[in-house]
Amino acid sequence: MTMTEIVIPFANPGTQFQSRRKEILAATERVLNSGWYILGNEVRTFEKEFAEYLGVQHCIGVGNGTDAIALALLAVGVKRDDEVITVSQTAVATTAAIEQIGAVPVFVDIEPETRCMNPELIAAMVSPRTRAILPVHLYGQPARMPEIMDVANRFDLPVVEDCAQAHGAGIAAEKVGTFGDAAAFSFYPTKNLGAIGDAGAVVTDSAEIAERLRGLRQYGWQERYISSFPGLNSRLDELQAAILRTKLPFLDESNDRRRIIAARYDAVAGEAHFKPPVRIAGTHHVMHLYVIEHEGRERLQTALREQGIGTAVHYPKPIHQQPAYAGRIRGCDNLPCTEWLSKRILSLPMFPELTDGQVEQICFAIAGQTQGRITY
Repeated sequence: MTMTEIVIPFANPGTQFQSRRKEILAATERVLNSGWYILGNEVRTFEKEFAEYLGVQHCIGVGNGTDAIALALLAVGVKRDDEVITVSQTAVATTAAIEQIGAVPVFVDIEPETRCMNPELIAAMVSPRTRAILPVHLYGQPARMPEIMDVANRFDLPVVEDCAQAHGAGIAAEKVGTFGDAAAFSFYPTKNLGAIGDAGAVVTDSAEIAERLRGLRQYGWQERYISSFPGLNSRLDELQAAILRTKLPFLDESNDRRRIIAARYDAVAGEAHFKPPVRIAGTHHVMHLYVIEHEGRERLQTALREQGIGTAVHYPKPIHQQPAYAGRIRGCDNLPCTEWLSKRILSLPMFPELTDGQVEQICFAIAGQTQGRITY
């Protein structure tokens, strides 16, 4: 091994395929043999199963998580030039989805504890053009949805939850995705519930929103080849739905394994001088990412890489500091917590197939107990 060879990757979705290889190949063969590849029985059945898992009435499979956000916003009534309040500390897909439909993102700051939208800052950013609130359940930690819903109800605004990193996360006994008017999920391969390719879904308890979503994902059709309103082409395909169906029964087990790994990392936090993710009382963190805070992030990242351990930064720059968005989004000049956090965060390897031995190797390395001792 060379000093720069990564032997423990930050993420490795191929290991999940190998762990479910027999079931996934059987599902793939089932679809190929059926001769029906778009919006067939696999999609309908997955939609039913995922809705039941979350405890919602409707699930609408779409092409990817970004489309899921865009379609959900359209379905709750957001139109061109309307404002959508969201956060800058998130994947760029959140903002890209808003602009994809011609709407206008507005940023509020995050809380240092949840790293999610600060409910106390929303009201000050509401304007006559505001049409929706889009909180993000970042890294697998639920945002403070009861407080966010209180603000939304006060201003009579719909809420779309971005659940792309929070499959199975919850507050008390209620899963995220069930608080707002609609919620968007991504099934990108590295997600807690991942496809083998792009895939997404929108969930809702509203029959009206669900019916509109089914049209929006397919050209605005309510009958075949007749567009009742403008729509997109964003359909969950049968292969991905079948693969997701094989993985869904194991989602809670996989999330439990993520929490076990996270607890082992927690145990070396003091020795390694990093701040672990805060667990918010009454919430259920599913550890999509294990994101630490460390003043010497670059040094630590380099030291781990030299020992064959991959890491990542989610995200190197918040959206409002990226070239495509800098200086043009309302609220971008008042995000101190976002900007402070972005300079300190580092994501350690986190996927359920990490072995105990690999986890111990990471812990020893980050605590400076292996060759090439880490110093701060």
